[in-house]
Amino acid sequence: MGRITLDKITKKFGDVEVIPPLDLTIEDGEFVVFVGPSGCGKSTLLRLIAGLEDVSGGEIRIDGSDATMVPPAKRGLAMVFQSYALYPHMSVRKNIAFPLRMAGMSPAEQDRRITAAADVLNLTDYLDRRPGQLSGGQRQRVAIGRAIVREPAAFLFDEPLSNLDAALRVGMRLEISELHKRLQTTMIYVTHDQVEAMTMADKIVVLRAGLIEQVGSPLELYRAPRNLFVAGFIGSPKMNLIDGAAADKHDCKTIGIRPEHISVSPESGDWKGTVGVSEHLGSDTFFHVTCEGIAAPLTVRVGGEVDVKYGDTIWLRPGPEQIHRFDQNGLRIA
Repeated sequence: MGRITLDKITKKFGDVEVIPPLDLTIEDGEFVVFVGPSGCGKSTLLRLIAGLEDVSGGEIRIDGSDATMVPPAKRGLAMVFQSYALYPHMSVRKNIAFPLRMAGMSPAEQDRRITAAADVLNLTDYLDRRPGQLSGGQRQRVAIGRAIVREPAAFLFDEPLSNLDAALRVGMRLEISELHKRLQTTMIYVTHDQVEAMTMADKIVVLRAGLIEQVGSPLELYRAPRNLFVAGFIGSPKMNLIDGAAADKHDCKTIGIRPEHISVSPESGDWKGTVGVSEHLGSDTFFHVTCEGIAAPLTVRVGGEVDVKYGDTIWLRPGPEQIHRFDQNGLRIA
């Protein structure tokens, strides 16, 4: 079981409150991603759950039991860090076995758990190698294997892919997601990369300055961001946010329209603009358009290649059912 409840958790460093009173429940077996810009408190929150930081107030419950003052080693949680934290002089087998040896587990049980973890992570052929003989992705799998063998109530991942190149990040995202499907164990994953959040999570927690801005599934946040911050943070490329006369026509302070929800015409539309830089990605093309009466250039996403060049004059029309409306406080208007 791995249900984790945060009840009015707070954290202060001196007189600075970095986590104001916060409530959150993570259900058993969920894959929850904490996402937000640098300094938003997501790693601090993870460390509070792990017990690596002391809470300043509130209560942490794991499967209904108060764990607020329980030492990290006794919380039944396993953490995977940004740095692999492997022992370079030890083999993969000994690195994975390390927490089991520290716990005094029998050699037979150690072997059983190591064999099972290596099989899940495709590390069987590498057990006798040292970390220096492995790729970055393989080293990260060893770090995950060291967590798996503890058979924890929940896994805590603190930006585990940030040291990998782009191709390895994609591969490891898939591997961690597949691992969650196999193990069905609670996973809490911290990242500043909203693409990772969107592709991996059952539930996303969007944080800003220690506050939870919105909690929901990736599609809930994509389709119905509750405020301008979430609207501008979730989605790649990010949502176009427009104020002024274009918003006045929709009886609101600001409207939002995603790049893929804008149609292009050479002859007519709602906004007349001039094409700037285009980004051709094969299956998609993004181009940036400066429109009359709109302060910032709009990003438009179309499938495949389009016959549009730098400096061309075009017309844009937002899909009427895809326009998001926000009031003067930046909150979504239903």
